[in-house]
Amino acid sequence: MLTYRRPEGLAEAVGMLRAQLDLVPGARLLVVDNDEQPSASSAVAEAAGGDVRVRYVHEPTPGIAAARNRALDEAGPEAVVVFIDDDEQPSEKWLPTLLGCWEETGAAAVVGPVLSRFEGEPDPWITAGGFFRRLRHPTGTVVTTAATNNLLLDMAQVGSLRFDFGFGLSGGSDTVFTRTLSADGGRIVWCDEAPVHDLVPVGRATREWVRSRASRIGNSDSRAQVYLTPAPRRLIARLQATARGLVRVLGGGSRVVLGHLAGSQTHHARGTRTLLRGVGMLRGAWGSYLTEYAR
Repeated sequence: MLTYRRPEGLAEAVGMLRAQLDLVPGARLLVVDNDEQPSASSAVAEAAGGDVRVRYVHEPTPGIAAARNRALDEAGPEAVVVFIDDDEQPSEKWLPTLLGCWEETGAAAVVGPVLSRFEGEPDPWITAGGFFRRLRHPTGTVVTTAATNNLLLDMAQVGSLRFDFGFGLSGGSDTVFTRTLSADGGRIVWCDEAPVHDLVPVGRATREWVRSRASRIGNSDSRAQVYLTPAPRRLIARLQATARGLVRVLGGGSRVVLGHLAGSQTHHARGTRTLLRGVGMLRGAWGSYLTEYAR
C-alpha cells in the first residue's frame, strides 16, 4: 500500500489489510510512504500494534512511479505483489480471491474492479455522466491495461520491468507498465469477484475535479500510446492518437449540444466526459501533460 500524507486514514486501512493477512498464511503488508519526510511512520506503527507482518518503508523520491518501484524491489524477484490504494477498502475475501485467480490461471497479473463509495451525495450531473463508473469484465477475461489500485503482479514473470519515472508525476506509469507487460507476453487476467471500494471524499465529487480527471485519463492514454511506439513510427502514433482525440472531441461536443437542446443531464454530462477525454488525448499526442502528482 502506497501512502502520501493521509495519516488520518491509515489506522483503518492498515486494520482492514491486517484482517486480509489472516486469510492468507504467509502474507505480509508493506506500506511505502512517498512523503519527503517519513510522516506516516508513527501512524503505521500504531496501527500495526506490533504485528510483525506489517512493515513500513520510506521512499522520499517524488512521484508515484518511485513508490511503486520501491514496493517491487522490497518484495523481491519471487514474490507475488498486490497493490491497493490507501483510500480503498477491500471486499471480504479480496486477497485470497485474487490469489486464487492467479493460481488457477497462471497469469502474470490479476486485476480486480474498483467500486466507488461517496462520503456525501454526489452531484446528480456527476452520477449521470458515469464519471466514477469503471469498466468490468467476466472473470478470466484477458486485458492489456490495468491500474495499480487493485492489481496483483507475479514478480517471477514481471522480471526486471519497472514503472517509468517519466510518468511519475503526471500519472500513467501503470498504463505504460501493464501495456509493456502485456506486449511482452505477460497475461493480465480480470477477476470480477475481488473488488475494492474507492472512498470518494466530498472534495473529489465535484464537477471541477471529475472534468480534470477525465482530461488526465485521456492524456495518459495517448501519451502511453506514443511513448510505447518505436521511434521510426512515432509520428504515425501521434497522428493516430490525434485522430482518436478528435473523434471524441467532436462526438462529445455534439452530445453536449444535444444535452442542452433536449434538457438532458445525461447527454450533457456524458458528452462532457467524452469531450474532455478527447482534449486530453490531443494534448498527450504531442507531449503536453499535467503533473497530477507534483509537489
